[in-house]
Amino acid sequence: MFQDGDEEAYTKLYRLYIKDMYRYGSSLVAASDAFVMDCIHDVFTEMWMKRERLSVPVHVKYYLLKALKTRIIHLLERKERPYTPLSEIDAEIFDPDDFEILEELDMAVSRQDKLNVLIAKLPQRQQEAIKLRFIENLNYSQIGEILQMNTQSAKNLVFRAIEKLRGWIVLPVIHFFNIFLG
Repeated sequence: MFQDGDEEAYTKLYRLYIKDMYRYGSSLVAASDAFVMDCIHDVFTEMWMKRERLSVPVHVKYYLLKALKTRIIHLLERKERPYTPLSEIDAEIFDPDDFEILEELDMAVSRQDKLNVLIAKLPQRQQEAIKLRFIENLNYSQIGEILQMNTQSAKNLVFRAIEKLRGWIVLPVIHFFNIFLG
């Protein structure tokens, strides 16, 4: 119906996926809310203009998230802002200070706050993979395409992130026993 020019179907698509797209776009770039919304609107505008030529994707959400990421990257490169491609971020060495993590975990109130603190300590690429897998519920093949890697590499990236999170979750327990057993 959307491809036939039905504006109601177009509006329904927008309403159905706007929150997911906004959440994902905001996790990709530390820019203003307006920038992310502009990119989302650009994706929908382009879809409307090309609706007759578009093929129907198997997974609409996956298609929209990938289109949003492409649009954000395109605009960032065009505006010549300092930008590090996501493929290069994973190579950075990142080893947060254990005491800093413990302090932030102590300040976090809920389990969700604690998990958010730990996820924020992951390298950017691992954060993105975790969000795509567990927040956006994409499969590893879709994650691989968005992150421009093969399916096995996407699985490995998510696995490494989970392993790092597990290690950090065990850290407070070890710290507690060290203090308790003195």
